[in-house]
Amino acid sequence: MLDTMATLRRLPQAKRSSAVLAGEASAQVTTSAPTSATTGATGSATTGAAAEGGDPRAAAFFDCDNTIVQGAAIFYLGRGLYKRKFFSQRELLRFAWQQTYFRLHGTEHAGHMADAKESALSIVAGHRVADLERICEEVFEEYMAEKIWPGTRALVRMHLEAGQRVWLVTAAPQEAARVIAARLGMTGALGTVAEAVGGVYTGRLVGEPLHGPAKAEAVKALALREDLDLSRCAAYSDSSNDIPMLSLVGYPYVINPDAELRRHAREQGWRVRDFRTGRKAARVGIPAAAGLGAAAGGAAAAMAIYRNRRR
Repeated sequence: MLDTMATLRRLPQAKRSSAVLAGEASAQVTTSAPTSATTGATGSATTGAAAEGGDPRAAAFFDCDNTIVQGAAIFYLGRGLYKRKFFSQRELLRFAWQQTYFRLHGTEHAGHMADAKESALSIVAGHRVADLERICEEVFEEYMAEKIWPGTRALVRMHLEAGQRVWLVTAAPQEAARVIAARLGMTGALGTVAEAVGGVYTGRLVGEPLHGPAKAEAVKALALREDLDLSRCAAYSDSSNDIPMLSLVGYPYVINPDAELRRHAREQGWRVRDFRTGRKAARVGIPAAAGLGAAAGGAAAAMAIYRNRRR
């Protein structure tokens, strides 16, 4: 992984908000990331991007927490770090409470997110980047692999099979985001970038967590770098915090929404899909990938979900 101080030196030096800085840093890191020997697809790899007949300027952006993963990735990471004695039982209980709140309410609490950020930074300060990357691989297998929503996994696959690139966009650390994206065969990931010098974390962030407006800035920076036409792109999220990102693209979709996002989607005419219920795929209905015919795209995703549920 790139040293984040080197990344910062390559970014424009004009004064920018912390959200813009966070977005630019995340886009810079994801397009420079190496291919993982264990997963075969991270960073700027173009998994599914070169499929014949695909649209090179269309892409899909997926939020992580409660959109792809049931619960919040950062709290699973916290659990894994506790298991490896990175911090105390008291801090674990705080992580557990925040995760319980998230699972019950299906929404992100600003205070909890800020608390989780401060806890995570204090925990990783002084540790090596390579060590956290290895732990993120282990944590995915231990806690997250079985918590991927089958419906969202099918949507990711549908975009890839249509020849479009797919990115994960999350407030989780970039290291964890890259692992999740790789496991799902995505093109890459945009995540929160922690500052590192000489391969060791300093305990500071580059900008701010990739949350809310910062996600939108990261998508804009990546679109510019990858020559994407956002009007031909799709985005998926469960949270009203991601309205800035959803509003950027021509095909915004709402997955497992919180109450505020559901209201906003209804007002804007955005499609809403909820995989938390026991309804059959045929009744839920699946949105088509950007640039695909609705019937063909929806049928492909519905069949994929049906096969997963049967298994």
